[in-house]
Amino acid sequence: MSIELLTQPQIRENVPLAGLTSMRVGGAAEYYIAPKSALELATSLDWANQHHLSVTVIGAGSNLLISDRGLSGLVICTRHLRGMDFDDSSGKVTAAAGEPVARLAMQLASRGWSGFEWAVGIPGTVGGLVVMNGGAQGGCAADCVQSVKLVSLIGENRVIYPQDLGFSYRTSVLQDSLHLVTEAEFKFQTGGNPEAIALDTETKLKARHTAQPYHLPNCGSVFRNPSPQFAAKLIQDAGLKGYRIGNAQVSELHANFIVNLGNAQASDILRLIQHIQSVVRDRYDITLETEVKMIGDFK
Repeated sequence: MSIELLTQPQIRENVPLAGLTSMRVGGAAEYYIAPKSALELATSLDWANQHHLSVTVIGAGSNLLISDRGLSGLVICTRHLRGMDFDDSSGKVTAAAGEPVARLAMQLASRGWSGFEWAVGIPGTVGGLVVMNGGAQGGCAADCVQSVKLVSLIGENRVIYPQDLGFSYRTSVLQDSLHLVTEAEFKFQTGGNPEAIALDTETKLKARHTAQPYHLPNCGSVFRNPSPQFAAKLIQDAGLKGYRIGNAQVSELHANFIVNLGNAQASDILRLIQHIQSVVRDRYDITLETEVKMIGDFK
């Protein structure tokens, strides 16, 4: 029997999630909301607590693999939490968790602020960037984050600073935290030439589009690089480029990407991930760790 939703009209039942992920796979959310304000977010958390429901947070869905069985409890999509505030005197910008990383990069470039050009091709949100310490082309979130505002699953607010974020390669303490990012403050170099920075930003975007399979649904880099090795090279050298299970395929353009050729299942993608790990482990005695986050029941 459905939980009474009349007090929370924004909350919907049995909402398909595949279309909300860049991989275009996954089942439905038992309950779903996409809050547009901090108040709606707080209210939805309170509602979930009242009904003893688990809470799962998704942003742009660009680094997620959601189970074909979907997700129980309340799924909160933060992509509509938007807003940016620029302080020209300090070079600081505060961005809401749902702001697209690429949009922030373009806004900074147009103002002549440098230090975020590397992020223009990242298809995620500010919240996800901070949680995963996302990065590209030699830059990462840890280079520029000044502070992060959080809300706990029971509605308590706090601010956390870089020294307590535990940033390391593609991770932070927030990855396994019971807190949600609501906004983050970054610091950049001001006073640059907007045209030159915009050109550099555009060049980096084109480079990513040339080297990565943006033309097909994917979840970004699947594996973390096992320094000093590169996951893509290990996978390619193992002869796995183009290998497929169902309609999930190791990209022929970039071996650290798995693409959805059409109607792939999350289970196919997981089996392909496990196959890659097995082959690379057997051949090189290296265990590839996933960068993509898998959520839901895959048993």
